[in-house]
Amino acid sequence: MIHCIDNVLNSDELDFIVSKLKDAEFVDGKNTAGWHAKLVKNNMQLPNNALTQEMRSIVTRAIKRDRLFQATVRPKIIQPIIFSCYESGMYYGSHTDNALMGDETFTRSDVSFTLFLSPASSYVGGELVIDTSLGEQAFKLDAGSMIVYPSSTLHRVETVTEGTRLAAISWVQSLIRDPAEREILFDLETVRQVMFQKYGKTTEFDLISKTHANLLRKWADL
Repeated sequence: MIHCIDNVLNSDELDFIVSKLKDAEFVDGKNTAGWHAKLVKNNMQLPNNALTQEMRSIVTRAIKRDRLFQATVRPKIIQPIIFSCYESGMYYGSHTDNALMGDETFTRSDVSFTLFLSPASSYVGGELVIDTSLGEQAFKLDAGSMIVYPSSTLHRVETVTEGTRLAAISWVQSLIRDPAEREILFDLETVRQVMFQKYGKTTEFDLISKTHANLLRKWADL
């Protein structure tokens, strides 16, 4: 299940992060790629320093308060966020994200996300292309918006031919391991909220809430 989530960052958060990234020193993105991904990864990223930690905190707070992200992803563990930069000629070829991440303590990658930081009109190319059952789908969202998608998919970032593409990326171990079960819970949560907004706390709302809670209790991977 792929979701596009608008306005994850507010304007102040976005402006602050972008202003810092413009003057930041990036390193070769191959440093965090798996052995096979190194062959097709051609981008830059921020090293792990105090500035990176500060911006990670901003993005983490933003996604924790975003109700659509929480309902879609059901995050249990979020890997440290990486801030990437693609300048003209840079790309990331077709790859699948590592299933397990970490050094000593491993976490599973269930969901990947890309938070776009550059205005879509400010660079040419740089689309995130995801291989789905319906064929390849390309995404290039407004600055401050995010796409979440299964980490199990093949995906790539098209070559940037003009301008600079800035983004924040990371991977999530979900409380709900199975993507089909996550989708069922998301649909039930959506219906539950719409019912409450239209009709208030009715018997039908209580039954939907009971079913949602019991399925969450049944499927949660704690």
